[in-house]
Amino acid sequence: MKVIVNIFLKEGVLDPQGKAIQKALHSLNFNNIDDVKTAKQIILELNESDKIKANETVKKMCEELLVNDVIENYEIVI
Repeated sequence: MKVIVNIFLKEGVLDPQGKAIQKALHSLNFNNIDDVKTAKQIILELNESDKIKANETVKKMCEELLVNDVIENYEIVI
């Protein structure tokens, strides 16, 4: 089963990579960009057919390793 974890910075956390991308886009005359936010996507292939068990497993992975819950939020897509 394919499971996708989208990880993004919490509101109010500075995103220097997003700002650098925004600055580069402006330098290329893409001036209609108001803000850029970056995120990470992790795609997992699980040997699990039960969606509830898969969600629980991936949630535990996020809590223990994949996500820094001080500065990041995440969503799990099954």
